[in-house]
Amino acid sequence: MRDDTTPVPRIVLMRGDITEQHVDAVVNAANSGLTGGGGVDGAILRAGGPAQRAAREALVDRIGSLPTGEAAATDAGDMPARWVIHVVGPVWSGKEDRSALLASCYSKALAVADELGARTVAFPAVSAGVYGWPMRSAAEIALTTVLATPTEVSEVRFVLFDESAHAEFTAVLQDL
Repeated sequence: MRDDTTPVPRIVLMRGDITEQHVDAVVNAANSGLTGGGGVDGAILRAGGPAQRAAREALVDRIGSLPTGEAAATDAGDMPARWVIHVVGPVWSGKEDRSALLASCYSKALAVADELGARTVAFPAVSAGVYGWPMRSAAEIALTTVLATPTEVSEVRFVLFDESAHAEFTAVLQDL
């Protein structure tokens, strides 16, 4: 948890394409095999080109699969960012509370960013796409976790794909 002496990163909410962000690191909502898929993961793999694919293959060779709630970094390849921090978000369930796993994606990504020396990080709305997490809940978990996590990151940018996601994140941030 953050104490009163730990700086709070600047939070920026924007619509856009995470692969085009000029930040130190972008966060990828990956699958556990890091093999690429749809949504953010597929877009990052395409935008990063052969170097991103090779970096992922090297990471898989080193660690195997990436467990849900964990984070690991690779080179960003052909994107403007220097690194990609891969996280595996949980699939939403109405029968089981997986919110701690989603929160872990954000806190572990910030810890990896600190290890890398990244000061600007762009996040998507992890698990709020094909994994079905309700956007309001995803925004609450994302924003409260980032604001509560001690980090040296000075700017956290949430790059949201559409207006409804941006509106949910904006409403949650205003309530905090």
